[in-house]
Amino acid sequence: MSAADWYAHKSLGDGLFWIQERFYQSDNRANIWLLRGSHQDVVIDTGLGLRSLPEYIDVKGLLGKDPQRKNPLLAIATHAHFDHSGGLHQFQQVGVHSAEVDALANGDNFETVTWLSDREIAEAPSPGWRARHYKVKAVQPTHILQEGDVINLGDRQLTVLHMPGHSRGSICLHDRDNKLLFSGDVVYDGSMIDWLPYSHVSDYISSCERLVGLVDSEQVDQVLPGHYNTFGAKRLHRIASAYISRAGTCPAKFSTFAWSTVAGAALWACNPRSAC
Repeated sequence: MSAADWYAHKSLGDGLFWIQERFYQSDNRANIWLLRGSHQDVVIDTGLGLRSLPEYIDVKGLLGKDPQRKNPLLAIATHAHFDHSGGLHQFQQVGVHSAEVDALANGDNFETVTWLSDREIAEAPSPGWRARHYKVKAVQPTHILQEGDVINLGDRQLTVLHMPGHSRGSICLHDRDNKLLFSGDVVYDGSMIDWLPYSHVSDYISSCERLVGLVDSEQVDQVLPGHYNTFGAKRLHRIASAYISRAGTCPAKFSTFAWSTVAGAALWACNPRSAC
């Protein structure tokens, strides 16, 4: 299957594109965001990496034909999990938070929580492909990100907000001028996951408190999440507030512990070398 067939995209205007993997039919299918700038273009999250994302972007002409543009496309992972980081190795420039650099550089498929089944792939990307052979390929990040870093695209800037909880290196990218928040898996319009290896509930609560603060200070109008559909500030406030209220309760703590135990054992069994 060609890259042109594997992916699909939608233009949201103002140099922003929403890309998805058509044949990865799972709740784990991540949103891929392409944002054009006057001097630098950025891809936020890269999906599984089963077909070439740079090839798709090129074939579809999503970057245009500006002869003055010299900077290679920068791919940033909002966190290291496989559904967001699997295609990073296809890019010359790769950014991730410092807490998850080693996981990507070592191809640690335990920390990337690599978990893929044949039934999630509606059509095989290549003859004989099987999910059991899938691994996140090691990649050495060129951009090691920290809280407060600014990614300068020329006519717009993205500020790195370190928001751990879902994973230890989870980040949001905040376009303050346009009040856009690329939230990765820190928040999306669905059940938030805090029971994976390197998840941490108290960190997640603090991150959600920051999200509430962004809404209260009118710094966010639209959220472009790692999964599902986009949503606005009021919905962001409700989702983050609900997590804060729920996470500290005894039933929630017990459920998190139980799921964490099961998930850790399952991932260890599937990725024993990476877990060592």
